[in-house]
Amino acid sequence: MSKSFSPKSRRIYAKHSSFISRKFFSSQSSSSSSPSNLTNSILTCTTANQALELFHSVSRRTDLTKNPHIYSAIIHVLTGAKLYTRARCLMKDLIQCLQKSRRSRVCCSVFNVLNRLESSKFTPNVFRVLIIAFSEMGLAEEALWVYYKMDVLPAIQACNMVLNGLVKKGMFDSMWKVYGDMIARGASPNVVTYGTLIDGCCRQGDFLKAFKLFDEMIEKKIFPTVMIYTILIRGLCGESRISEAESMFRTMRYSGVLPNLYTYNTMMDGYCKIAQVKKALKLYQEMLGDGLLPNVVTFGILIDGLCKTDEMVSATKFLVDMARFGVPPNIFVYNCLIDGYCKAGNLSDALSLHSDIGKYKILPDVFTYSILIKGLCGVGRMDEADGLLQEMKKNRVPANAVTYNTLIDGYCKEGNMEKALELCSQMTEKGIEPNIITFSTLIDGYCKVGKMEVSMGLYNEMVIKGILPDVVAYTALIDGHFKDGNTKDAFQLHKEMQEEGLRPNVFTLCCIINGLCKEGRIKGAVKLFLEKTGNRTTGSKINEMDRSSYSPNHVIYTALIQGLCTDGRIFRASKFFSDMRRSGLRPDVFTYIVIIQGHFLAKLLRDVMMLQADILKMGIIPNNGIYRVLAKGYKESGYLKSALRCVEDISGADIGCSNLNDL
Repeated sequence: MSKSFSPKSRRIYAKHSSFISRKFFSSQSSSSSSPSNLTNSILTCTTANQALELFHSVSRRTDLTKNPHIYSAIIHVLTGAKLYTRARCLMKDLIQCLQKSRRSRVCCSVFNVLNRLESSKFTPNVFRVLIIAFSEMGLAEEALWVYYKMDVLPAIQACNMVLNGLVKKGMFDSMWKVYGDMIARGASPNVVTYGTLIDGCCRQGDFLKAFKLFDEMIEKKIFPTVMIYTILIRGLCGESRISEAESMFRTMRYSGVLPNLYTYNTMMDGYCKIAQVKKALKLYQEMLGDGLLPNVVTFGILIDGLCKTDEMVSATKFLVDMARFGVPPNIFVYNCLIDGYCKAGNLSDALSLHSDIGKYKILPDVFTYSILIKGLCGVGRMDEADGLLQEMKKNRVPANAVTYNTLIDGYCKEGNMEKALELCSQMTEKGIEPNIITFSTLIDGYCKVGKMEVSMGLYNEMVIKGILPDVVAYTALIDGHFKDGNTKDAFQLHKEMQEEGLRPNVFTLCCIINGLCKEGRIKGAVKLFLEKTGNRTTGSKINEMDRSSYSPNHVIYTALIQGLCTDGRIFRASKFFSDMRRSGLRPDVFTYIVIIQGHFLAKLLRDVMMLQADILKMGIIPNNGIYRVLAKGYKESGYLKSALRCVEDISGADIGCSNLNDL
């Protein structure tokens, strides 16, 4: 037999007195216990507590899913007796009961059941209880329906709950419509009403209106509480308007309203979000001075902020503080620390912390594992990363798309495409559909191992599934086609990319320029570079936009320099090398090798010597490649002494060259 009365409700309402139930059921033994008789018995009880005990007994013997009017009777009785909390709890049971058994909209079903009661115990206040119950259950639309269905304006508490539910759902237009209706029907907004409206404004980013409401409150002698100030501070911090949040915090204190723990946590979180951790720590000390004790949220905010600013020693010390205040760490705190260690390259401490979690009976979640897997994949420790995936399965922690994509990316980077594809299949078997990141990662991986047919197959599969390829996927395919010597398809994809409204990034530009240079189309590469980076000073706004969107990197410059040197245009190559330096980009070893080889080909030995000195000036330690290029160039140019000195440098570096004949 189905029992709709929840265990929680029984704990609240059961009085363990069987007198009423014995009396009732003995009197009904000779007649049928019809639903109408049961309802009437509840309605005719002397007190609300007797009615509640009778309902409790009835719920054990009757399928209330088929008799919701019995619920209606007890809810009316409790509401009439002003036992609103108990009435609301049973109202939620009734809502859940009708959600399971009725096909029609639940608000209509519940409203009709409550409205059908024909008794002197009928009270319209049950609809206020219904509005609050719907709102607390997150059913904002149902609460709104009941609000408009009522002939009289509900009490302000119910109105506020409707507004709050709409704010949480982001239904701001409906919120203002309800508020307007409330005022038109004579409602007097209170501090909670204003708090809800101000919260809605902050969530919309309309701080001008929020402050207008704040001023309106004060004009009406409705003085802002700590809740109002905290809502405004939270909204301002969320938009990184920290100076205004600080000003509101000071105003709050000046007005004689003391900040609570939630206010302090909000301000500290605001500071940490913009990496002003020192200010957050100072506020933490101020909070302790005010006699407020930190909770796990406080410590989570500070530890997360310290980890994100690489202050791992200070972050770890807060674990000691947590123990001192008797605040047990939760999984969020440990995840912050593990993530901090991973990003700092300290995987041993991250893994050690992961092992310690079990000692405190805290279960690692999907974020814990995903963080560790990402750290291990980043340094190529794929076996250990896969081991963690197996541990997740053993501990029944379901992996998500992020977990699988991280592992797939790790295997793609080491060229193990078979394993990457296997993981993609596992992902699908678990009911997790591959997303844009999955496809882009696999496409990039197959392009890098030269399997363009497979890459294009994945590209076509994306399109068929309605997943639009992103810049990463297009860039990988364009680069792959250029490396495969398929310039036509590379440019076709570039065209498709732009037609889809995707703006090529600097890496896309790099691939195209590099591909053109390798094909000997230097003029086209230079022209594209000048067009996209805005180096032609035309004064137009479009060029200024391009300049900010395509800030060339050292890879683009190196590709152009190499192409120009190979084409014998050493002076143009030197100009690009100078431009590169002026733009603040640091040439790497390969850039120097390329420009030095170009100067040797052009027989500009003095410039080679200047470049050689420049390498040392830049603090770059010459490697095997530079020494060999210099030695070989000097030898072929007839500067044998210089060539021998380079050979001696190679010998001193013990990199496999002892004389000029080895070059």
